[in-house]
Amino acid sequence: MGSLFLLSLLLLLVADNPGGGSPRGRNSEERVQGSSPPTPSGTSAPFWIGISPELVAVPPGSSVWLNCSNNCPLPEGSRLYTQLQRGKTLSGPGWVYYQLLNVRAWSSDVYCSVTCAGKTLTATARINTYKRPHSVVLEPPVLEGNEYTLRCHVTHVFPVGLLVVTLRSGDKVIYSESLERYTDLHLANVTLTHVLRARPCNLWQPVTCHARLSLDGLVVRSNSAPVMLTPGEVPL
Repeated sequence: MGSLFLLSLLLLLVADNPGGGSPRGRNSEERVQGSSPPTPSGTSAPFWIGISPELVAVPPGSSVWLNCSNNCPLPEGSRLYTQLQRGKTLSGPGWVYYQLLNVRAWSSDVYCSVTCAGKTLTATARINTYKRPHSVVLEPPVLEGNEYTLRCHVTHVFPVGLLVVTLRSGDKVIYSESLERYTDLHLANVTLTHVLRARPCNLWQPVTCHARLSLDGLVVRSNSAPVMLTPGEVPL
């Protein structure tokens, strides 16, 4: 029989999430510009505005700095529109740095506007928070006939749409599933169920479950403790 899989997802609303939107195993972490309308009076180039970074992902409670820059020689004003808590502001010719404090909303849009020669442009940045899995647990395999049922639980993780769950036997990938189709802005539990044909080459191999979040250049990894595939009554 071929390999089959079943994926289930349970969304959990988080009580302390104002923006709407002890772990088992090992964990690790590895470590832009607006449109160009016609040139306003008094400038030598088309007026532009940019905000950087345009997309950032941070753990809940972090602070974020955003740089709003423009090429207007005499800007009439620069403003930041956000529901997040504001911190310090630093400025210089053509740029303003804004600090946002204690970011806890799952997803927030921040708008920077600059007016030059009576014309106003706006640039947008998005700040997402992420939650590494509270736990990654691989259940002991269940042997029925000549098939193992492997079930992995990834708990309290966000954002689910950036999660990839992988089952490995030693260094070999047994199965991998990307959950990019899920766009809900809620903390979630994910269960991956995979059926593996019992073969002699699979016996006495350590099997692990790996959860990976890829967040705009930051990769967060968590994995389960290994379980062993034992022969039981498997015909060899």
